[in-house]
Amino acid sequence: MSILYVSPHPDAFPSLRALIAARYGESGTGPGWGGPPPRVCLQAPPTSGTSIPPPRLPVLEQGPGGLRVWGAAAVAQLLWPAGMGGPGGSRGATLVQQWVSYADGELVPAGCGAALPALGLRNPNHDPQAALGALGRALGPLEERLRLHTYLVGEAPTLADLAAVTALLLPFRYVLDPPARWAWGNVSRWFMTCVQQPEFRAVLGDVSLCPGVRSLPQQPGSEVSGSSKTAAQLKKEAKKREKLEKFQQKQRNQLHQPPPGEKKPKIEKKEKRDPGVITYDIPTPPGEKKDVSVSMPDSYSPQYVEAAWYSWWESQGFFKPEYGRASVSEPNPRGVFMMCIPPPNVTGSLHLGHALTNAIQDSLTRWHRMRGETTLWNPGCDHAGIATQVVVEKKLWREHGLSRHQLGREAFLQEVWKWKNEKGDRIYHQLRKLGGSLDWDRACFTMDPKLSAAVTEAFVRLHNDGVIYRSTRLVNWSCSLNSAISDIEVDKKELSGRTLLSVPGYQEKVEFGVIVSFAYKIQDSESNEEVVVATTRIETMLGDVAVAVHPNDPRYQHLQGKSVIHPFLARSLPIIFDEFVDMEFGTGAVKITPAHDQNDYEVGQRHKLEAVSIIDHQGNLINVPPPFLGLPRFEARKAVLAALKDKGLFREVKDNPMVVPLCNRSKDVVEPLLKPQWYVRCGEMAQAASAAVTRGDLKILPEIHQKIWHNWMDNIRDWCISRQLWWGHRIPAYFVTVNDPKVPPGEDPDGRYWVSGRSEEEAREKAAKKFGVSTDKISLSQDEDVLDTWFSSGIFPFSIFGWPNQTEDLSIFYPGTLLETGHDILFFWVARMVMLGLKLTGKLPFKEVYLHALVRDAHGRKMSKSLGNVIDPLDVISGLSLQGLHDQLLNSNLDPSEMEKAKEGQKADFPNGIPECGTDALRFGLCAYTSQGRDINLDVNRILGYRHFCNKLWNATKFALRALGDGFVPSPTPQASNQESLADRWIRSRLSEAVALSDQGFHAYDFPTVTTAQYSFWLYDLCNVYLECLKPVLSGTDQAAADTARQTLYTCLDVGLRLLSPFMPFVTEELYQRLPRRGPQMPPSLCVTPYPEPTEFSWKDPEAEAAFELALSIIRAVRSLRADYNLTRSQPECFLEVVDEATGVQASTVSGYVQALSNTGAVTILLPGSPAPQGCAVGLASDRCSVHLQLQGLVDPSRELAKLRAKQGEAEHQAQRLRERRAVPDYTTKVPFQVQESEEAKVCGSFRVAYSHPTLIPTSSSKTSSFLNFIFLLSISCPASEF
Repeated sequence: MSILYVSPHPDAFPSLRALIAARYGESGTGPGWGGPPPRVCLQAPPTSGTSIPPPRLPVLEQGPGGLRVWGAAAVAQLLWPAGMGGPGGSRGATLVQQWVSYADGELVPAGCGAALPALGLRNPNHDPQAALGALGRALGPLEERLRLHTYLVGEAPTLADLAAVTALLLPFRYVLDPPARWAWGNVSRWFMTCVQQPEFRAVLGDVSLCPGVRSLPQQPGSEVSGSSKTAAQLKKEAKKREKLEKFQQKQRNQLHQPPPGEKKPKIEKKEKRDPGVITYDIPTPPGEKKDVSVSMPDSYSPQYVEAAWYSWWESQGFFKPEYGRASVSEPNPRGVFMMCIPPPNVTGSLHLGHALTNAIQDSLTRWHRMRGETTLWNPGCDHAGIATQVVVEKKLWREHGLSRHQLGREAFLQEVWKWKNEKGDRIYHQLRKLGGSLDWDRACFTMDPKLSAAVTEAFVRLHNDGVIYRSTRLVNWSCSLNSAISDIEVDKKELSGRTLLSVPGYQEKVEFGVIVSFAYKIQDSESNEEVVVATTRIETMLGDVAVAVHPNDPRYQHLQGKSVIHPFLARSLPIIFDEFVDMEFGTGAVKITPAHDQNDYEVGQRHKLEAVSIIDHQGNLINVPPPFLGLPRFEARKAVLAALKDKGLFREVKDNPMVVPLCNRSKDVVEPLLKPQWYVRCGEMAQAASAAVTRGDLKILPEIHQKIWHNWMDNIRDWCISRQLWWGHRIPAYFVTVNDPKVPPGEDPDGRYWVSGRSEEEAREKAAKKFGVSTDKISLSQDEDVLDTWFSSGIFPFSIFGWPNQTEDLSIFYPGTLLETGHDILFFWVARMVMLGLKLTGKLPFKEVYLHALVRDAHGRKMSKSLGNVIDPLDVISGLSLQGLHDQLLNSNLDPSEMEKAKEGQKADFPNGIPECGTDALRFGLCAYTSQGRDINLDVNRILGYRHFCNKLWNATKFALRALGDGFVPSPTPQASNQESLADRWIRSRLSEAVALSDQGFHAYDFPTVTTAQYSFWLYDLCNVYLECLKPVLSGTDQAAADTARQTLYTCLDVGLRLLSPFMPFVTEELYQRLPRRGPQMPPSLCVTPYPEPTEFSWKDPEAEAAFELALSIIRAVRSLRADYNLTRSQPECFLEVVDEATGVQASTVSGYVQALSNTGAVTILLPGSPAPQGCAVGLASDRCSVHLQLQGLVDPSRELAKLRAKQGEAEHQAQRLRERRAVPDYTTKVPFQVQESEEAKVCGSFRVAYSHPTLIPTSSSKTSSFLNFIFLLSISCPASEF
């Protein structure tokens, strides 16, 4: 077996890097090197007995005495499951390698240097200010890279993230205080996202961050007491503090500075500047079209853009499937797309889960609609039985001091309907705000007459078929609500040990997280023998009916046939033998309480034990002797414990990790109670649902959920559908009393005395026929309970269309096309829809199920009010101040301590509040986030980045409209005229690629592919390159070229806006309405304009793309050189040295674009063998082309050379200080190993230069360029003899 030797030191980040890589290897396909996972050894490997020094940790040894590999980078790469861990083939692997090199060469030295004072390792020559500056410079490229990326490479952690995170462990633990983490917001968000991954957490645990600004420790002997400090010393210290504060503020401000060398930084400043709120103030009646004849505002404003459009879309019927056709029955060769919304609770308000669902579903709906399909996205709202009843009950008590029982059932239901009619449409208004293109004329409420009739029909049919039956079983019972609740309404609170929890109805907190042991005496035992059992719910021992042990447990074999004596009841408890008992847990003996524990209930069924209920529906004790009778259950807990102690039967109490089930509505502790309820028999229906997926009739995406689906269906239990509420669908079942002495009276649990019917008359006739008597001898009593809300939701896909009546909508839109929802309700809703759809209609309710991820905060934590990280999407759309966030907490039910914790969380995550991002940015960002897997770590700063993207769209279109001019007439088709320039051909090729990727992504539900393709086309291809290429063409004298360019530009705008429309409906409609039309027959709105398809826009041009790729690489090299020498205004000559004639021809073709985009003077091609002029700085564009930029007369050679020599002197000085430091006798024992390793690398000259472009990672070519430029400066500044 291989052995991994690591350091036990908690800050030894090279070893931590190897351990985390090993974890990924174990959880993946195994280590990349092919061997089994290594055994971890917390020490150095044994020495070889030679003069060779021992290797540095970590060390991976392939078997004792085998081949050794050491060093964090090499060991981590071997242990990682997929080589370099880079997506996308060799390009991804190359990016990973480059970022790993950057982490080892830049982040490790900078991080260690900044952390030295915090570790108590500061020396007299150490400059903390310089160290912090070096750390800031190292973080710069990382911050920019992570601005629009979740991870460094791809959409999952790679070796690059592992190397960078571990390199920054010391700074985050000891240096980067909260203000610094805010300044480096993207780095901090990424760091916390990574360390929250299971593989990281398994090694690092909970990473503690630097709590505040640390005072740098002084050297021993340099302490000066406060009383002895002179005025000069105090003044000097104050200056130092002031200087350090200014430096730290400068580092924070760097986040908002444009990268060095970026073209036209003034545009960036204008974009970041808040121009004030721009609103649309032109009077426009609701439903009328927005006035776009006025000039465009100077910058993008969500409030301006989003005004008036939605009411116009709705009034024009664009969202209705009938739009553009006589009826929905009219055949459509493009097909039908139907999807129903997961009905939100009528009590609810939007949260980010709704926003994600809406963004994905509406994007798909708009895409299908633009493709010409008959499209319906059907809205609806759930009556939310428990939630709504609780809300109205609280309102009644608050306003009138009445309970529902005092009011009566009918009057209470009238109050609920009144509340629903006043408040229930709020969720619809919020969905409109998110831009959801739902057909509101088809909106359904689960308590509407049409849907209520369908619920009754479904119950009666299933009851007649024996699928629904009456039975007494254990249920989840909420004593506060006096109702059974479903599993999804139970929150599981994990406790690590003794914990006091607040329970409704109790003034004092109740103890949980402990296990109590007590003794049962063996009946008729001469030796006073006893059996010790343990329980977390000591009060339930009053309902014990047996003690169970394992049949193979040798300790209890002699007790077969014996019983124990209950200390408080006049009965003995048999000792039974059952294999469910764990012999290794506790004493191996278990108390059995069938009426209050699911496992005990099943044991009781096997052994035919009596189930004695000792807790009633209000949580008070029943069927027990005084003094316990009538006590609340948790008061009885204390009384039973005291009584056991009095009888000498108490043995011990100790901490016990456990899970406490809480009702998520009332926060009451859920009690398992035996209750007669209605159940749905799920076995056969589950087999049919599972088989549908196996056959491929139903597709579940992502496919990872299919295995979970089958596992759940194979182990399904019958479904309790009774709820002891008033608000909901009252169960159409009636208890029968027969007024005939020949028929014995029945009891509630006996299903034979229950009948169901669509009306009471129908039920009466069924009862009379069943018992063989006339109807006048039948008395009926309808069940007081209502059905589980999920029952009506389970038939939602067909009840909304009028089932069981055969309506037109039912024939066209059922089965549906797609069900899209969160994976958390796969079984509570999706599975039940499939089972009930197959059973009641004989058809699957939909063909595909797409399950999206859940939304967490930027640190990967679950959204929780107590953490202060719950975000209302409307606040992201409109913006909200920090005080506004605090004010929202006042309306919550948090206690004071949780309130303060929540406020601190809000202050840490949103110190300046939530910025206004707009609906389009939120929708686009949420869809772009869906690549993260099961959960989405939402960072509002990233959503803000997409608002800036909207501003790019705005400015680009505004520029384009000026360039097109008032008289511009687009050609009838977007096809090429064969007069296009190279730039025109290139942008058309890039547009064709964006169309193809968008089409592929939508078909595969791969939303990040779509958003990335569209973002890249607009920002990097159109705005950054093509628009710059257009400027000299439009201002030139070649009118034909300018006209062709305008047609190409219009095509880019037209197609580009159509591509974006499903994600960003508001800004794209606003801009599209300002474009001229190709013809009078074009649709009135972008949302019903055809979506671009690859067959129409197949314009790939490899030749043009290859030429432009060379041009862009040259431009990047020129810009880099200009930035290095601060050439902001001058236009130096540019010489391109090529390796062959073919490259020379290509470079000559693109030379004009190079000159325009890099702001150089003349561009000259140097054929192979032609020397470059003297006085040029050198940059490498590619392996086929070098850039020579003429600097003579533009820079001061002596000044530049002085800079390089100063850097050289600084490096030599630092190396000397490090050598002196390493010469200290106790250096190797006192200094952490990772610091020693980084300093050794520095001494050996392993320094790199920070790079100006955030996404270009250093390679060997950059070193070559720096060396050549150094030689160049020497040549033009020194006498020939000296050189």
